[in-house]
Amino acid sequence: MGQIKVEKNVGGIEGLCVIEPAVHGDARGYFVETYNEKDMKEAGIEQLDFVYICGDAYVDHPSFGHAIISRILEAHGYKVGIIAQPDWKDRESINRLGEPRLGFLVSAGNMDSMVNHYSVSKKRRTTDAFTPGGVMGKRPDYATIVYCNLIRQTYKHKPIIIGGIEASLRRLAHYDYWSNKLKRSILLDSGADLISYGMGEHSIVEIADALDSGLDIKDITFIDGTVYKTRDRESIYDAIELPHFEALKADKLEYAKSFYIQYSNTDPFSGKRLFETYDEKLFVVQNPPAKPLTQSEMDSVYALPYMRDYHPSYKELGGVPAIEEVKFSLISNRGCYGGCSFCALTFHQGRIIQTRSHESILAEANKIIWDPDFKGYIHDVGGPTANFRAPACDKQMTKGACPHKQCLFPKPCQNLKVDHSDYLKLLRKLRELPNVKKVFIRSGIRFDYLIYDNDRTFLRELCEHHVSGQLKVAPEHISDAVLEKMGKPGVDVYNRFVKAYKDMNEKIGKKQYLVPYLMSSHPGSTLKEAVELAEFLRDLGYMPEQVQDFYPTPSTISTCMYYTGVDPRNMQPIYVAVNPHEKAMQRALIQYRNPKNYDLVYEALVKAGRTDLIGFDKKCLIRPRQGEYQNHGERNMRHDGKKGRTDQKPAKKKTIRNVHNKKASGTNMNKSAKNRADHSNPQRSVRKKK
Repeated sequence: MGQIKVEKNVGGIEGLCVIEPAVHGDARGYFVETYNEKDMKEAGIEQLDFVYICGDAYVDHPSFGHAIISRILEAHGYKVGIIAQPDWKDRESINRLGEPRLGFLVSAGNMDSMVNHYSVSKKRRTTDAFTPGGVMGKRPDYATIVYCNLIRQTYKHKPIIIGGIEASLRRLAHYDYWSNKLKRSILLDSGADLISYGMGEHSIVEIADALDSGLDIKDITFIDGTVYKTRDRESIYDAIELPHFEALKADKLEYAKSFYIQYSNTDPFSGKRLFETYDEKLFVVQNPPAKPLTQSEMDSVYALPYMRDYHPSYKELGGVPAIEEVKFSLISNRGCYGGCSFCALTFHQGRIIQTRSHESILAEANKIIWDPDFKGYIHDVGGPTANFRAPACDKQMTKGACPHKQCLFPKPCQNLKVDHSDYLKLLRKLRELPNVKKVFIRSGIRFDYLIYDNDRTFLRELCEHHVSGQLKVAPEHISDAVLEKMGKPGVDVYNRFVKAYKDMNEKIGKKQYLVPYLMSSHPGSTLKEAVELAEFLRDLGYMPEQVQDFYPTPSTISTCMYYTGVDPRNMQPIYVAVNPHEKAMQRALIQYRNPKNYDLVYEALVKAGRTDLIGFDKKCLIRPRQGEYQNHGERNMRHDGKKGRTDQKPAKKKTIRNVHNKKASGTNMNKSAKNRADHSNPQRSVRKKK
């Protein structure tokens, strides 16, 4: 042995080995001989049951999918080896652990590899938070497909099971934004045998047990939460047939119909088996989703002996940045019934909330508060939505979520249980722990759910204990027409929350602010709605430092809208901004005070027929170009046909300061607003007259 160090029976678990490879490097970089078969045998490990190929660096923390899946398999008696970020240009890189007894597990990592690599403008990102030192380029594009094809070069028939968010959201035919075309199920392009989709704790153990019993991978067609392929049409039973793949390619409306059927069958209780046909003789079959974890099952998952850190071999390389945000965070729930159209959570985790017990969360908290690096701050207590701590209603745990109705949109369901008491009790217990100075909530508060709670106790304690100057919330837009397509509540609900938040802070004697997350170019947003959003920000006295364009990621309703031009829920046509220049204009309007955006904002206002917003009035977004002053009064016509102010003289050449933030005390749709960035220092927006 020379290249690995093996620690046996870790955490008192017989047979659990931690294998640490040697890292060789200098100023030029580094390389690792991950493992080799000789060293494995010398360590007493003759053959692994599974080899897990992952696009992320190895981080043994329950926020990372590979850690959970490998730990669960180990807890069930299976030996798992992990090859993190293999060199996809070297076919030998996936052979370092030898041939596994039962099969290969493959995941692109915690993110879709294309989202990880590219911004919404399809520009290459410069860093990768899931790689040691944040280095970009340690995984390929479409990582799941590349890794599987690499395995198949050596192991023609060894079972390959793919999972993680990349495989889960691409499990059936899907629109791929980066290639701008409809793609087949990832099961076919990867050459894998099986997909474990969604949260895989149930399905992966059932798959392992089936393989261990001697079943051929081709015969494992019965496990919930899996997708398989077959050439036997007669073997598919009790299933909904989706349109043929060729029909999907030929007609976008067919794809919209198909996707909505998929979307309506994501519930583990009501979801039906689905299948697609390829080439008249190949079928991809999606079994119903796996049942949600019970609280005791959730507790057992998070009680496994995670090291809660990245692999020691990464230390010299700068560590893995992704651990920083979650190392001192606590996951309290899974699932989300918020139903935002642009979010893939419904398709991946489902709408039924699954929770951990207080005891489980406190046990984990008692581990992290004694960590030498703990500074007294628990960074988060939450999940997809922090203040969801129970299913939306009682029937969801027996009959499932309603296939065609949302819990919160457009109005809260009459069966919705609005109750923050359990979450409050949990937060209070955490605040009382030794060494804890502050407990933050970063995973997001659903403000509409909060405002529907007539008891203001949670709002009060949120403001008193869990906000540090600013609370980030996600109204996303202010046009009701766009919000309706987003599946978000109307702007009146957000305004109610803003007022309640402001009033509560005044009541407790604190000056704290709201930072709204906003999205440009979502389907349904024309330049008209983008201008409305700019006017909202003008009245708010606020310019966001960052703007998020709508990002068409796989398997969301919004992405379906983007690709097809219709809302799949009602098949009605919808406006979609696909031209990069128009998207740039919508984004610039949100940051209209930035001098770099002047030309784009000017062009957008002219195209939208809103030249009334080009002038010297305090309601104007920008000033006219130099040389246009004398004719400005004639040109300054509102979109409704009324003339704007024409009696103003050109201002002197001086710096224009933001004058809309006086007496700011919160965020609202009125003049009593703040001009604040994501960090609490006031910011002035400056543009010199041209």
